[in-house]
Amino acid sequence: MRSRDLAQVALFAAIMVVLGFFPLVQLPGAFAPFTSQTLGVILAGSILGAKRGALAILLFDALVLIGLPVLPGGRGGLSVIMGPTGGFVLAYPIGALVIGLLTERLWRHYNLPIALAINFLGGAVVLYLIGVPWMAAAAHISLWKAIVTSVAFLPGDVVKVVVGSLAALAVKRAYPMIPARA
Repeated sequence: MRSRDLAQVALFAAIMVVLGFFPLVQLPGAFAPFTSQTLGVILAGSILGAKRGALAILLFDALVLIGLPVLPGGRGGLSVIMGPTGGFVLAYPIGALVIGLLTERLWRHYNLPIALAINFLGGAVVLYLIGVPWMAAAAHISLWKAIVTSVAFLPGDVVKVVVGSLAALAVKRAYPMIPARA
């Protein structure tokens, strides 16, 4: 990996940390807080691509695992991972990978509708598929209750998908970092 790639991975891990400075919003009755860090997952995958995007988010997850307070509310460490939000944090690199793979595959035709679909799939669906069952198990609640409480986060996730998609398109036009794949 070239030094430029390493710098981009480190930059996007730092963006995830900065997004953790936004205040933690705990919705009543929810077992996980609303955070802005999903936006970082979307940006990493859609701007850096699969490999660099996933590595950036893996680096961020490593910071969480070693206990640095990089999650909203100054949280970090294994206790967070073992708690109700841990599945979402562990799903972040997978979401970035999915977004990156699909973005690379569709790069030549990449436009707003495609970006929205890809970013919603990787930035919401993938995270929910992993995070919600983890939340149910960690919080000792039924899967149905975990699903129902997670629905409240969908409007915010849609906003993050739109913002991330618009940013990815702007970067594609100004300074494309993803090579077109066949």
